[in-house]
Amino acid sequence: MADPLVLGIETSCDETGVALVRGNDLLVDAVASSMEEHARYGGIIPEVASRAHLEAMIPTIQKALGEADVDLSEVDAIAVTAGPGLVGPLTIGASAAKALSIGLNKPLYGVNHVIGHACVDQLVDGPLPERAMALVVSGGHSSLLLVDDIATDVTELGSTLDDAAGEAFDKVGRLLGLPYPGGPHIDRLAREGDPTAIRFPRGLTAAKDQAKHAYDFSFSGLKTAVARWVEARTDAGQEIPVHDVAASFAEAVADVLTAKTIAACHKHGVDTLVVGGGFSANSQLREMAAKRCAEAGIDLRIPPIRYCTDNGAMIAALGSAVVRAGVAPSNLDIPVDSSMPLTTITV
Repeated sequence: MADPLVLGIETSCDETGVALVRGNDLLVDAVASSMEEHARYGGIIPEVASRAHLEAMIPTIQKALGEADVDLSEVDAIAVTAGPGLVGPLTIGASAAKALSIGLNKPLYGVNHVIGHACVDQLVDGPLPERAMALVVSGGHSSLLLVDDIATDVTELGSTLDDAAGEAFDKVGRLLGLPYPGGPHIDRLAREGDPTAIRFPRGLTAAKDQAKHAYDFSFSGLKTAVARWVEARTDAGQEIPVHDVAASFAEAVADVLTAKTIAACHKHGVDTLVVGGGFSANSQLREMAAKRCAEAGIDLRIPPIRYCTDNGAMIAALGSAVVRAGVAPSNLDIPVDSSMPLTTITV
């Protein structure tokens, strides 16, 4: 019997993503982004994003079906991001998914966005082993997950206590006068700078923090340290070495993320690490993770950059996994949850 054909819808932030997945095979991944509409504000405006999702939803679904040469009647299940994310955008996606579920008389699965970022790697590298570690880093999340079964058994070992990695990059980018979003611009500048030029702090790495926050992250203090360093240079009338600041800041973030993740892998006997989320596109993080995993004998899996940003493929992939695992469908009255805990895979 063929694996079910799952339609995935992602609207947690500013991308309208629609994808079709059968088993671990991706048939199509269509994305419409409203990023340019938010750039002039220096951040995501939920009302603007919600309107963009409304306008893009039907065209994006039609595009996905057309590119895959699939009729809507062939879809076996609908998966949609139920959280975490922005309430307005989440509601648009959930409403569309519920309408499809009712109209097609097909089961609905509300799934966790963050876990989707880890699951999408299965479309690239195949099924995860029986136990794996997942580091999901994005504009809104920095989470360390122990994955025993991506569809039914995920444990959150640690998360950010304040700013997420991507959020810290955007804020430092703004501090340095870079366009929004700051992450890609800092990454570009950092490649031409000296990562050892400035020793910025590594949050929650002191011995006193290890007992309670061994696998948690904090980037607020790092962001403040960069701001104070830049202010001191400015007040002294000195030029700001932007490339070195970017490189040293990015090095500090990558160092903490990878060091804590490798330590968690050793502690829990894990030899496969998946890194996902929009911030996993960062070149210093990729390079440091590759180097440290190689030294530790850990198999590193990072999907191509197109699967790291928000997309429908990650939601269809997780939907496919939970359907094949025999998880019960969601009720049609499922709410969206902007702060959905990572102990919840489906609602």
